[in-house]
Amino acid sequence: MSPELYDDEAVLPKEREIRLGTAFKRLLPFLANHKWGLSVCLGLLISTTGLSLVWPVLIQRAIDNKLVEQLGLPVDTRDFTPLLYIAGAIVAIQLLTIVFQYIQRVKLEIIGQDIMLDLKRKLFDHILSLDTSFFDEQPVGRLMARIESDCESLRLLFTNTVVLVVGDLLLILGIYGIMMWYDWRLALIIFAALPAFAIMIYFFHKLTTHRFLELRKKAAEVTATITEFLHGMSIVQIFHRGDYARSKVRQVNFEKFIEDRFVGVAVTLFFNVLHYMEFVKIGLVLLLGSLWGITAGTIVTFILLIWKEFEPIARTSEQLGSFQKGMAGARRIFGLLDLKPRLTDPEEPVAWDGLRHSIKFEHVWFSYTDDDNWVLKDVDFEIPVGKRFALAGVTGGGKSTVIGLLLRLYDPQKGRILVDGIDIRTISQADLRKRFALVLQDIILFPGSVADNIGLEVESVSRESIASAAETVAADRFIAKLPGGFDTEVSEKGSNFSRGERQLLSFARALAVNPDVLILDEATSSVDPETERTVQQSLKKLMAGRTSLIIAHRLSTILDVDRILVIKRGEIVEQGSHTELILQNGYYSRLFHLQFKSKNGVTTHA
Repeated sequence: MSPELYDDEAVLPKEREIRLGTAFKRLLPFLANHKWGLSVCLGLLISTTGLSLVWPVLIQRAIDNKLVEQLGLPVDTRDFTPLLYIAGAIVAIQLLTIVFQYIQRVKLEIIGQDIMLDLKRKLFDHILSLDTSFFDEQPVGRLMARIESDCESLRLLFTNTVVLVVGDLLLILGIYGIMMWYDWRLALIIFAALPAFAIMIYFFHKLTTHRFLELRKKAAEVTATITEFLHGMSIVQIFHRGDYARSKVRQVNFEKFIEDRFVGVAVTLFFNVLHYMEFVKIGLVLLLGSLWGITAGTIVTFILLIWKEFEPIARTSEQLGSFQKGMAGARRIFGLLDLKPRLTDPEEPVAWDGLRHSIKFEHVWFSYTDDDNWVLKDVDFEIPVGKRFALAGVTGGGKSTVIGLLLRLYDPQKGRILVDGIDIRTISQADLRKRFALVLQDIILFPGSVADNIGLEVESVSRESIASAAETVAADRFIAKLPGGFDTEVSEKGSNFSRGERQLLSFARALAVNPDVLILDEATSSVDPETERTVQQSLKKLMAGRTSLIIAHRLSTILDVDRILVIKRGEIVEQGSHTELILQNGYYSRLFHLQFKSKNGVTTHA
């Protein structure tokens, strides 16, 4: 992991370009499949809001029509039975409200989970469509935060925030409607505070919106940093980098704390002022109600409604933060969805049904940074079908870059790459890549069984093909000893297999798909000498009659190939068979003698 991974990272321009209204509009299609369920939830929301406004009215009637009347009678003649009926009605109404809220909550949670499933599926499908250069630039942890953390914020937005805000707005309208019904003068006094509330909310939103977006970014950085260190924990421990890891995690946590502190102070100040204004309104109701001769029941109802008004206003303001977090997550998600892959398929791809003649690099130039920092310079060669070619040279010479360009993980800035005379940029990426099998030096195993990892769940790969491929590369020997054989589950990162066993599984994977072209990137570097001898024999069978391209650091693995291309600083400086290159006594010959020179100065030839 780069030590300065997040130091210069900022909110992406794509995220800033997406406004809240645009982000919310783009979320609407995900709601389209749930119109009926959302309509039911809206009906329940209106019902619960209406029921919550009934009991203050009942209390007003109980005080003015029943309680005051009974208090005016002699003690022995008072009858509070009607008050018991009203109390029972209030309890029943509250119980019915709870039932409606429960049904609504469960229904919304199901809808929210379904919407997030659709969104995550779309997001992951889009990530799979992006080219390799995107993953070169994006940390794994940051992408995980996009998929999980931001989607979770959106789920809460759908299932909690929007419902509360809509319900609270309906409740506020109902409260002011009842106030107007009872006494329009007091109601207008209460209304006078609305502009002040609106101004407060506006400035609160203005002050904190971008800070919430930065807070989401900082939270993603914390997740990403911890994830990266956990993935590389063995390196951290081996190289005693614990202090650095703690320092880096402490730094990103502190940066998040700074943003969180600002938002927390702003929220606390806002709610304290809001609460103070509620007390001011209650004082005005008591004062003016007494001066204007308003009944006790009406005054009590106004006080209850003011307290009830405080709840939705405070809750709506509080949910504004959750709304901002959710919309910030939406902006981040749609900012990612708006990224276009640099490598795209042609509108009308050329059909290519497999290698028949040759693979050709025509004067290819390539730079990872799209500038003059060339990794490959005027690379020109041709591999006839059925031939075995090797790329040799020191680390950093450009060998793996040749493979990346051949598989069209990148496109060259100059020159062309042809298969059977067809420019690979005119072939769909899926059709191109399915003709190749790649065995990497870094072995990657996926969750699932051993058979799943060999066949990669490709429909055309049968169980017999998987078993045959494993037998050819001698992987069947250790697979037979596993508790479940081919059905044994692979642990995270293949930790239940040795590195050599994982390498053999990758060989079997390459063979199982029966490729036209086999590419080996230092394929035997992870196996012991005894296993290597077995694998070399298997690879000879595997490569027999098959077009092969081998990247080799250990020159002993390429002695019997048809042709060796020697790359130095991005240029092919020599090419020929092993014997021809040794006799030239050039760059390859020097590399070979350096590798095989023993301590006493005697050179051993394989």
